[in-house]
Amino acid sequence: MGETRATSQAVRDSGLPPVITCREPGSFARGVMAERHPALIKQVREAFPYGPRQLRALDALLHEVVHGVVEPLGFGSPDRELWLARGREHFGRPWFDAPFLWAESYFYRRLLEAVGYVDEGPWQGVDPFAPFKRAELRGGTVEEELRALDDLVGLPAAERATALLRASLWGNRADLGFRGPAGETVPGEADPGLVADDSESLWALLAQDPAVTVAVIADNTGRELIPDLVLIDHLLEHGHADRVVLHVKPGPYYVSDATTADVVDCLRRLGRAPGEAGRIGGRVWQAMSTGRLDVRTHAFFCAPYPYERMPEDLRAELGTAGLTILKGDLNYRRLVGDRLWPATTPFADLTAYFPGSVAALRTLKSDVVVGLDPQTLEGLRSGRAWRTSGTHALIQVRAQPGGPALSAPPRTG
Repeated sequence: MGETRATSQAVRDSGLPPVITCREPGSFARGVMAERHPALIKQVREAFPYGPRQLRALDALLHEVVHGVVEPLGFGSPDRELWLARGREHFGRPWFDAPFLWAESYFYRRLLEAVGYVDEGPWQGVDPFAPFKRAELRGGTVEEELRALDDLVGLPAAERATALLRASLWGNRADLGFRGPAGETVPGEADPGLVADDSESLWALLAQDPAVTVAVIADNTGRELIPDLVLIDHLLEHGHADRVVLHVKPGPYYVSDATTADVVDCLRRLGRAPGEAGRIGGRVWQAMSTGRLDVRTHAFFCAPYPYERMPEDLRAELGTAGLTILKGDLNYRRLVGDRLWPATTPFADLTAYFPGSVAALRTLKSDVVVGLDPQTLEGLRSGRAWRTSGTHALIQVRAQPGGPALSAPPRTG
């Protein structure tokens, strides 16, 4: 599952559904490559006073993506050989022929090369997406959402836990890369019904052992990461976890994906807020200083592969967690494999390789979805828009085989 050689005889013979590519006209993947990525290049180009070298590189990348073929990284790039090994079969061919997962990941690596983020020089280490991230944190929507935390203080513990889990889930809509060509957010209000809801199983897993370590693999910063930090605070404060390990990207990736610097920015935003938000920010800051919340990263989080191909050190680390929670659409695609699976394919079957119990919290913003029951699938709107519009979401859980049964009442206090 998840190999990039979608057209190989081995894959055809395996009976697996095809890997998603950008070839099909009108498809979501093609729209991302043909419209969103060029729009992002233009936005990055205008966000900084880049010099002629960076501007020429951005313009060349724009032309290459739309009209040319995939080119390798420059000879001076430190990871040129790594990427050559990762995708030799894609170089010299149109971007639209490559697997969607690989093409997206390589596009962001090429964008970082174009602006000088990796290479030694004045722009090294300057996050090209930072202006977009900071603008969101300063926005009025974040302020309103922080004030709303005061309304949860008096709720019964179970209701508060449910509200915080849903806030973390629906916060995944706040994706700065999930924009139309003009920069507008894709319209549509969230459907109040989830297409899959294993939240009781999630809380039941967390009720089994108060000394458990929970791993959270983050997705977006800003309006998603703040609810994630609030949920983490709840897990630590109410005995659902003795320790949380928050995994973030090692560098800028997919526009708004969270890095360590973004965690710090979100924590400062929380800590400056009045009321309950500020108290939560103080507790999370303290949890980091004592090691109860540990922020980590791994190069594999920026690799163009599904989690089935994770390296042994990451597999061993996640295997020590009582539960790993994966946030967001990209993590979901990497978890189950970026293929055109039938929507009723069992989630547990596709995640059986994962080293331990795993939960996915994800707003649907791409074609991949599994684990739906036939009745739910039948009741969804006709067409495929529900898969990609960000108006639907899911919570799916697979418990570690041989682990505690999930029949115990969920502990949400």
